[in-house]
Amino acid sequence: MSNETATSPVTEPILLSAALGSFEALWSPRIVTRVNDYDVRVAKVAGEHVWHVHEDTDEFFLVVDGALDIALRDGEDGGERCVTLERGAVFVVPRGVWHRPRADRGASILLFEPSGTSTVGDAHDEVPGHVDVTTGHALGT
Repeated sequence: MSNETATSPVTEPILLSAALGSFEALWSPRIVTRVNDYDVRVAKVAGEHVWHVHEDTDEFFLVVDGALDIALRDGEDGGERCVTLERGAVFVVPRGVWHRPRADRGASILLFEPSGTSTVGDAHDEVPGHVDVTTGHALGT
């Protein structure tokens, strides 16, 4: 598991398009900057992620480009539902909710998460090879 982080404060504006254009890897978020103890991450995604849960933190999603579906297992009965986020939409997956992001046609997303949060949560199903298990990579790596 990688724990690469941004090493210096941001002193100039960062274009999200430039940040997203600096890497190709899917499901492998880059840390654009930090706000207090939170990472601002961008990621390119396509296909399915993995069912996972963050027990102690909410997860914020903003779709920069494309569309993202997030399957959710709600309630004690484990029933599933899906929310679709089009470009410009935001959604927060509450802590303790199992979820699986999916982007059939690909998407670019921005996430807010506490620094050190794993991309596969605190518990998860088997991680497919295309999903990077990381706490975020420094932008430009």
